[in-house]
Amino acid sequence: MCGIIGYIGKKEAQPILMEGLKRMEYRGYDSAGLAIIAQERGVFSLKKSGKLQNLSQELKAHVVQGTAGIGHIRWATHGVPNDINAHPHSDCKEEIFIIHNGIIENFSQLKQKLQKDKHQFVTATDTEVLAHLIESYYEKDTLLEDAVSQALKEVVGTYGIAVLSSREPQKIVAARLGSPLIVGIIAQGEYMVASDVTAILPQTREVVYLEEGEIVTVTRAGYSIKTLNNQAIDRKTSRVDWDAEQAEKKGFAHFMLKEIMEQPEVVQNGLRGRLVAEDGIAHLGGFNEQAKQWRKINRIILVACGTAAYAAQIGSYMIEEYAGVATVVEIGSEFRYRKPVLNDKTAVVIVSQSGETADSIAALREAKRHGVLTFSIVNVVGSTIAREVDSGMYIHAGPEIAVASTKAFMGMLNMLALFTLALGRQRHLSLVTGQRIAKELLALPEKIQQILEQNDQIKALAQKYFKYDHAFYLGRKYNFGTALEGALKLKEISYAHAEGYPAGDLKHGPLALIDERFFLLFIAPQDSVYEKNISNIQEVKARRGKVIALTTIGNKEIADLADDVLFIPKTLEMLTPMLAIVPLQLLAYHVAVLRQCDVDQPRNLAKSVTVE
Repeated sequence: MCGIIGYIGKKEAQPILMEGLKRMEYRGYDSAGLAIIAQERGVFSLKKSGKLQNLSQELKAHVVQGTAGIGHIRWATHGVPNDINAHPHSDCKEEIFIIHNGIIENFSQLKQKLQKDKHQFVTATDTEVLAHLIESYYEKDTLLEDAVSQALKEVVGTYGIAVLSSREPQKIVAARLGSPLIVGIIAQGEYMVASDVTAILPQTREVVYLEEGEIVTVTRAGYSIKTLNNQAIDRKTSRVDWDAEQAEKKGFAHFMLKEIMEQPEVVQNGLRGRLVAEDGIAHLGGFNEQAKQWRKINRIILVACGTAAYAAQIGSYMIEEYAGVATVVEIGSEFRYRKPVLNDKTAVVIVSQSGETADSIAALREAKRHGVLTFSIVNVVGSTIAREVDSGMYIHAGPEIAVASTKAFMGMLNMLALFTLALGRQRHLSLVTGQRIAKELLALPEKIQQILEQNDQIKALAQKYFKYDHAFYLGRKYNFGTALEGALKLKEISYAHAEGYPAGDLKHGPLALIDERFFLLFIAPQDSVYEKNISNIQEVKARRGKVIALTTIGNKEIADLADDVLFIPKTLEMLTPMLAIVPLQLLAYHVAVLRQCDVDQPRNLAKSVTVE
């Protein structure tokens, strides 16, 4: 959600901070600000509501020289988006400046206590409480990191913070609990802190990940990490495996379109080194290391949120059909508030693009408290989920910048197919079936490319339907999940009302809504439930519904029923979602462009949901 950037070193901080903020714009935000230790005049701070461009324009009137500073883009949780509530926030003396990702749950109680001690508040945010709380511990001879540590011991909630003080001008103090933070190592005497690796890539690929409950002090002399209880931490650096160029648009009008077009490569990268086609097996390092434990598992819980949950829905069908293991999907935000039945024959698999989704992290920790086997499917290397599970697999989709996920969804399905193959071959799945799945997986990149070449045709279809404000996306079996994800894409970026539904449930209520304001998109490849889908289409046409059908190349029958048809190549039924989703992504994209929406940064949404 919000984004944190900090720099300390030999160069001017302002351009580095602004570049870092720009690279985090994809996360979704409503205001931006920065604070710089300015030469000979304390701390210079400026913040503006709206897009980063507003802050950039305002900075043209200020020449700020300084080699240490922090910057922030905010996604509002407490207080409306305006200049006052934007970060950074300061204490009464305007000596301490703080930026914060997360939510302070006990901010009201802390604020009341601080107000009794004569602290003056000017914003409606929970973050300002932290500035004053640090101030209350920041006595004459106290180090900033000690004051921050003492203050955070009183906090209930989540935070990723970076703090500056005019009293200690060559120092940044940062800490995390439930919200990601990294330290970037540029060179001797030059360091950064950030909540997102994308923000620091132009400067360095050498990073140190902070763990929960840790605080780091960064100066030009180096950095030191400790716990809130003052225990020193020695941690090795990690190297980011993708570079800044991968996060650029490369001539595409939007990141989303670029990421849709990258999907053949995403599938290839995910399969590389993992699929042994002649043996019909998937070689997954993390899975193989715990093969004995997986043999005992008779129930899998896939935990995810949003797009990842729809991928998990499809994955659950794969696992049950080909591996024979009972599998359920749990939404992360629900899992944490129920009492799940967990035992030594249960495994919890977390699916997440960012690896920082707050509800999924909470579910993971609940599973670990019960001692069950945990596994992850994530995209971001070194993320919290990836580090805390017993084992897992990376999607290898590269940076996904658009808020609406496309290539990460594809990557998740790819990984779930490999996971199914590994689990199934460990059990009853035959060599021949394993070989058939492997063969079809290897053929997918070329088939996805065939669909991408229909882009102009899909754009023309969008021209026909972009004024519709209501839509149903309908599918059965594997493609029920595809329908959910297709509808989500349309509503996320075009703001049209769209619902994904199991096609068989249409007659159980939703059919009452069908009129000239709706179009219905049926996902009806020629598979085991094709005839059932045809029956549902006929029900809609009998009520004069407008139908787009998505089916297998060569199917002429459906053209007589549907108003418009989209075609995908033939593949195994379990893999049809990996083809069917591509035209739905392109349709949503072109509809959003025609409706003049902000495709990459849709309103009210954030890329990584790091608060509950």
